[in-house]
Amino acid sequence: MIQRFIVSLSLWSFLYASSSDAQAPLQKVVLTYSSRSIASIDLYIAQERGFFREEGLDAQLVQVRATAAIAAVLSGEVNALGSIGSAIRAIPRGAPIKVLAVSLRRPVFWLVSRPELKTFADLKGKVLGTTTLGGSQHTAGIRMLRKAGLNPDKDVTVVLGGDVPTQLQALINGSIQIGILSPPIVIVARDKYKMNILASAMEEFSSLQNGLAVLDKNVKDQRDSVKRILRARAKGNRYFHNNERGTSEVLAKYLNVDINTAVETYRLSRAAFTTDGIPSDDEISDYLKADAQILGLPAPIPAARIFDFSLQREINQELGAK
Repeated sequence: MIQRFIVSLSLWSFLYASSSDAQAPLQKVVLTYSSRSIASIDLYIAQERGFFREEGLDAQLVQVRATAAIAAVLSGEVNALGSIGSAIRAIPRGAPIKVLAVSLRRPVFWLVSRPELKTFADLKGKVLGTTTLGGSQHTAGIRMLRKAGLNPDKDVTVVLGGDVPTQLQALINGSIQIGILSPPIVIVARDKYKMNILASAMEEFSSLQNGLAVLDKNVKDQRDSVKRILRARAKGNRYFHNNERGTSEVLAKYLNVDINTAVETYRLSRAAFTTDGIPSDDEISDYLKADAQILGLPAPIPAARIFDFSLQREINQELGAK
């Protein structure tokens, strides 16, 4: 009888503990991304496939321009931001931010013009739209124009044109004539609206675009919370690389495109993403050198001042990432 009572008590205690754990409130966190495109697919997947919840997080994904997101991180309103290109450029100006993971090692941007503008020569005197001045998209556009022999400071006028889908609408109505588009919108622009694709940045140079950045002090002060956010992102990135169909379904839902366009987007962009959240030393070096030239800095920013991959390496070991 006593033994049966002990077993029953143990079972009740286990069930109570399990029930308590199941009812434990999720920690609310806010993460930002700057544009509706495949660039933030790791965050979309982590949300849609429940990886944030697995980590005890109630994650709110908020689309906001990168410069505003940086200000929100500094004020404590936002826990982490995904637009690390703008974060990297804010660090030399004193922003106490660290980049903990890099999703994109190549820029998934294509230079697109209205149907009547068929060559680079046709772009002179025209208006180029971008999401954020000085951001990764803008930088990619500048490099593509320069490679084609144009002077971005003199030959085109750059305006804030909204995120990528908004830029497509601006191209359609003619308020801008040149866009810097990423998939799937670049596919829609090509197939539905007969826009001209003049250049691709993806095969030309390294660009550390999206990932995860947080306040420097939070890497220590809120280590557990930061690590759980980072782990959910890493799970999303692993799913992205291993599941074409599932990823395409998430893309189709979040970006409001048909499944065939989503699959082409996936196949077009997959190679641009890191598999483990950490770019190579050469990719980091090349990017910081190019960034220094664009920003007019006397020397590249030291990588250690910008990046801290220690938590990402821990997570990769835990998840068996390769």
